[in-house]
Amino acid sequence: MLLTPVGFILFWVFTGVFVALAMLTDRWLSLPWPLPGRPSWLIAVLFVFVGTGVMAWSALHFLKVKGTPVPFNPPPELVTTGPYRFSRNPMLTGVFILLFGIGFAVTSLSLVVFFTPLYILANVSELKTIEEPELVKRLGEAYVAYRQRTPMFIPGMRPRK
Repeated sequence: MLLTPVGFILFWVFTGVFVALAMLTDRWLSLPWPLPGRPSWLIAVLFVFVGTGVMAWSALHFLKVKGTPVPFNPPPELVTTGPYRFSRNPMLTGVFILLFGIGFAVTSLSLVVFFTPLYILANVSELKTIEEPELVKRLGEAYVAYRQRTPMFIPGMRPRK
């Protein structure tokens, strides 16, 4: 339980590095922002609101079973309620949406078209190589069955067998 705040901080530092690198890249390359201010802000507000809402909804369902999304303090059982009915990783889906929203808010072309997709790829790689094998070991057949019926991120997309 003591390491939970450390894991939380490290995750957000890692995420913040992507945002900072994107903003520096935009500046260094003098990348133009293709949209006028009002549409960018409307998209930003929508994405930030939805992303934050999905993250909060996901965290609530982890807390209900006395766990956290931080690997140091995982829930003692498989969470398949709330947004976890539709996606195995709704918390990260919310973070991805939030990052796109931040990109629109700070008018960072590289955050929207390069750094957020790179961030998604880094997270998919970590999930496939570290987190999912650990979940199979810890939760067994219940997780294997859940993984087979529930998409990784986007509701409605069938997971690969």
